[in-house]
Amino acid sequence: MFKSLYKKCLDLAAHKSSKFYLAFVSFIESSFFPIPPDVMIIPMVISKKKDFIKIFLITTIFSVIGGMFGYLIGSFFFEFGMQIMNFYGYENKLSNIKNNLVNNDSFYAWLSILFLAGFTPLPYKVFTIASGLIGFNFLIFILISLVSRGLRFFIVSYLSYKLGDYFSEFMDKHGSKWFTIIGILIVIIGLIIYLIFKSNV
Repeated sequence: MFKSLYKKCLDLAAHKSSKFYLAFVSFIESSFFPIPPDVMIIPMVISKKKDFIKIFLITTIFSVIGGMFGYLIGSFFFEFGMQIMNFYGYENKLSNIKNNLVNNDSFYAWLSILFLAGFTPLPYKVFTIASGLIGFNFLIFILISLVSRGLRFFIVSYLSYKLGDYFSEFMDKHGSKWFTIIGILIVIIGLIIYLIFKSNV
């Protein structure tokens, strides 16, 4: 199933209405769809380099709107949200998350996890739904989604624009690993800044 969906997304990237389909895939990927929009971004930017900013913006905006939809699923459609969580194997972790999110340190831990989910290959959709289920601050959720999703999709769009097919091959072989490493480094830097600030207050 995943291979056929992956191939379909590649086909949509070459469609004359590819930007519309990119927006649609970006939206549904943030709430339940398993294939990330990166699959469409790379070939679209390579074939239409002058549009790389537009492609980045479409992906980011509709991914965040889709994340907001995922949040609403978690908030108001508990059973459906739990089915999606169950599909990705996260349903048993949810109670631990909710029980631990009771102090500022846990709040910042969830903030870090949400950033990593938006930036790395972690299933972002699981954490959009989980954020709704646990009642995480909605405005902060939107802000961290904009930062993490925007940063990720800008990097993918810009490097596709600059490196073309070489970057496409790199992403196929090493993309998940390097986005995970970069995401963890960003979180560590943020944690260090937070600890320095906290110690000086």
